[in-house]
Amino acid sequence: MGQSLQDARSLSTAGSPNSMALLSLLVSKPSLKTSFLPLTSHLIPIIPSSPLSSHCTTSTFPLPSQSPPVPKKRPFNISAHTKTWQDPYHWMRNAKDPDFVDYLNRENSYAQAFMDDTQNLQRTLLEEMKNRLPTQISTPPERWGHWLYYQYIPEGKEYPVLCRRLETEESGLLKTLLNYAKGHFGTEQVLLDWNQIAEQHGKLLFFPFHLSYVHVGTCRVSPDHKFLAYTLDITGNEQFLLQVKDLSNGYIVSRSQVDGVVSLAWAQDSTTLFYTSYFLFCILQVYVIDATNPLDGLQRVRERVSGVRYFLEHHYGVFYILTNAPLSESEDRSDGNYYLAQCQVADIQSSDWQNIILPSEDMSFQDMDIFNGHLVLFVNKKSFPALCSVNLPIQFNSVNQLEIENLDPWFFPLPSSQCNIVPGSNHDFMNPVYRVVLSSPVMPGVVVDYNMSERVFSIVQQEKVRDIPGDCGSCSLAYELDTSEHLDPLNDKDKNNLNIELQRWKDFSGAYCCKTKEVISHDGVRVPLTILYSRKAWQRGQSPGLLEGYGAYGEVLDKSWCSDRLSLLDRGWVLAFADVRGGGGHSLWHKYGSGLNKCNSIYDFISCGNYLVSEGYVHRDRLGAIGFSAGGLLVGAAINMNPNLFRAAILKVPFLDACNTLLDPSLPLTLLDYEEFGNPQIQSQFESILSYSPYDNIPRDACLPSMLVTASFHDSRQIHILNFLN
Repeated sequence: MGQSLQDARSLSTAGSPNSMALLSLLVSKPSLKTSFLPLTSHLIPIIPSSPLSSHCTTSTFPLPSQSPPVPKKRPFNISAHTKTWQDPYHWMRNAKDPDFVDYLNRENSYAQAFMDDTQNLQRTLLEEMKNRLPTQISTPPERWGHWLYYQYIPEGKEYPVLCRRLETEESGLLKTLLNYAKGHFGTEQVLLDWNQIAEQHGKLLFFPFHLSYVHVGTCRVSPDHKFLAYTLDITGNEQFLLQVKDLSNGYIVSRSQVDGVVSLAWAQDSTTLFYTSYFLFCILQVYVIDATNPLDGLQRVRERVSGVRYFLEHHYGVFYILTNAPLSESEDRSDGNYYLAQCQVADIQSSDWQNIILPSEDMSFQDMDIFNGHLVLFVNKKSFPALCSVNLPIQFNSVNQLEIENLDPWFFPLPSSQCNIVPGSNHDFMNPVYRVVLSSPVMPGVVVDYNMSERVFSIVQQEKVRDIPGDCGSCSLAYELDTSEHLDPLNDKDKNNLNIELQRWKDFSGAYCCKTKEVISHDGVRVPLTILYSRKAWQRGQSPGLLEGYGAYGEVLDKSWCSDRLSLLDRGWVLAFADVRGGGGHSLWHKYGSGLNKCNSIYDFISCGNYLVSEGYVHRDRLGAIGFSAGGLLVGAAINMNPNLFRAAILKVPFLDACNTLLDPSLPLTLLDYEEFGNPQIQSQFESILSYSPYDNIPRDACLPSMLVTASFHDSRQIHILNFLN
């Protein structure tokens, strides 16, 4: 651990204000195809005062007087497929072992002592980040029936409050927003206050550390707006407790508390609540239930087939099914290439769904949402995310197969192909307006309402950023979108709309450059690499850089706006995001970076790192890497394969001991991870996992980069994290 931290100050972390952005409790419907492993944290590396020219050089700064901790080794043999190997740190799986607790305390003490002379710089960075935050943080009201729901962070508090007001008049959206801005609408009712929850639960003593941790997971308001169901984790082990609050009196409903809840959904009667627990989550079957008659029982859609998935939405007696099931017995579509099927409710178990909607050649379907008059499709178009709406109901007439272009889709205007798209809550089934939050590495988050009936949009609110460097004032902080893309000047209504101020998307592209390059990987595949740097501070061939990757579960790497990054960019850093295989993208991108193909994602990441150096974006001795959770496996494996590429690395709750973890089916998420990484009970898949598992492939004679590793004591998914460094 000592050698691993030898130069850790070159890439360390500073705290980030919890109020940087509001976490939406009124979340959208759960994404159909995304992982439930979140990627929400931001680490801000500390900037070294001078570059270090090579690995394993003599330190140019003082080291702490205490020696780095050395954990005990206890003999333990592991066997699989006639192969036996030693794991001397297997004992660390027992988090209650006093030796393990003592070792963690010594690691924390050593890390704190090692970084002690950077405290002033950390305080400087933290103050910069806090100063960029707006003085008031709130979300615009979102209408659901006669209620307006919103969130804000009270003055002097750290956490948000979920509130609502009753709209007493038909004021229309414009008046609602004006009243919101002036604070003139309804009487406020507080539904959930994070600050009270933190005060109630966050000061408990968890052996062996004093922790202050509260996480509100899923939150659902009942259709009649009388109850609030939400899940709560107060330990960090992601075992969420279900609670139901009566909004008429603010009390928790007795006998409503259930442990281990994953997801929630209300029946139409508002008295029946469906939930899935962690223990049932691994069944991996798709069932439907009549929300108007919940006691009628579950109905299975189809028998489970490996690699085939079904996601359903109901619309007036018709199911719309997003699936990759084969269209015929001779066709294999289990490669992730999704299409839409339509069938009557009574025909859901039919072996042949006749009505089919196919994506175009340059498009793939990713997700969907449904409303009274419109179907919303999340698509990947020409390798970039996009949204479109289609009018409902869809009439097939005499044909059974249609392409999406045949349905006159409206593609939502976006300010940039690099946009990160996050749907709003959009709970009102009758509302033709669909709300999303758009952002990019150079554009603060924008709340946009898309009117699918009139095919126009309006910008509701954009995140404010304070304390921007003075020279940014001369940059072009806004550009205008040509309204001819979404308004028809021959239409009388649109003629009136043309009289309003043009829609403006504020960004900082004048001060910061964001570009996407295609990097050639080991097998000739082109890997998207997003590169972000300051136009003023970046120095070709001299700047330090940080490369981030994830590459798992079909997740698209989060490249949304983060004002904290400005502290790095303004000091000349390059931030890069590698969308390696295994992550999200077109239909085959996930498949070719998972299972037996997992090494592709690792080689992709190494190729992106080499590209940053060879093209002069980053100095060869100043490149760092960062990975979260499964992204930690990516970074760890890349370091093992090419230890000289990175100068330092940050691993946040990394998944490092892949082989041992997947060999133990009793551990949380192991069965689910078989589809992502493979099943080591099968010899070919075992050999594949063992070939890249970071914990099992540490080069003994190489000089490895410095590493800063963070973990949660109660995180049930992560084992053998610190062992990787010893």
